[in-house]
Amino acid sequence: MTTEVEDEVEASRAPLIEHLIELRKRLIRALIAFVLMFFLCFTGAKYIYNALVWPYVVAVGSAENAHLIYTHGLEYLFTQIQVAAFGAGFLSFPVIANEIYKFVAPGLYKNERRAFVPYLIATPVLFAIGGAVVYFMAMPLLMRFSVGMQQLATANTPGIAFMPKVSEYLSLIMTLIFAFGICFQLPVVLTLLARAGLIDSDFLKQRRRYAVVIVFIVAAVLTPPDVISQFALAVPTLLLYEASIFSVRMVEKKRAEAEAARAAAG
Repeated sequence: MTTEVEDEVEASRAPLIEHLIELRKRLIRALIAFVLMFFLCFTGAKYIYNALVWPYVVAVGSAENAHLIYTHGLEYLFTQIQVAAFGAGFLSFPVIANEIYKFVAPGLYKNERRAFVPYLIATPVLFAIGGAVVYFMAMPLLMRFSVGMQQLATANTPGIAFMPKVSEYLSLIMTLIFAFGICFQLPVVLTLLARAGLIDSDFLKQRRRYAVVIVFIVAAVLTPPDVISQFALAVPTLLLYEASIFSVRMVEKKRAEAEAARAAAG
């Protein structure tokens, strides 16, 4: 009896070691991709940062009027390192996602692998759309609002100028991009939950009023404490919630058609 138990333990241990070796290989490849993209982005960090400053340039009218400052010697260097890591995350994501998929795929059925691929593609696309909304809409609006709050010096009032720090500006736009990118994953998450049978379109419709409240709370937490950023995140997220209802309804329709086909074949 003892020998049989030991054989079972050894049999389960071998596949576990193989999985760990495979996981290590995938992680190493993903890390190599990130490191290579990091050094590539670091060589062009100034150009990437100048591109990220575009919303501020638009708000003040021209690059000549856009002034940013740094207040200690290494601040701009550390900012460039953050820019390189930020860019490396985006550029290496296809490789990282591919390695994750290759690690998970052997444990899935063929139809599950086919169903998983669209979500693997939709995730970075929706994240990029969220980043584009920040870059072309939310940040220009926020910068115009901030610039508009400046105060000219007069005989009775001091001058108050808006001069953002390079590190704080980068932190702001990165926070917004990540916040929008994550919230724009809502259709993917809800559709996956529908495929798992945990929710349906009727459930989402009935909870719409609660979704509105939750979305505004999340927007208030993820964005800086200003109304413009919060509304800029909340409104598109609510539109995506409505799109999720449509997506979930399509999943239900396909499931009903498949069940009807199986019933007809049986």
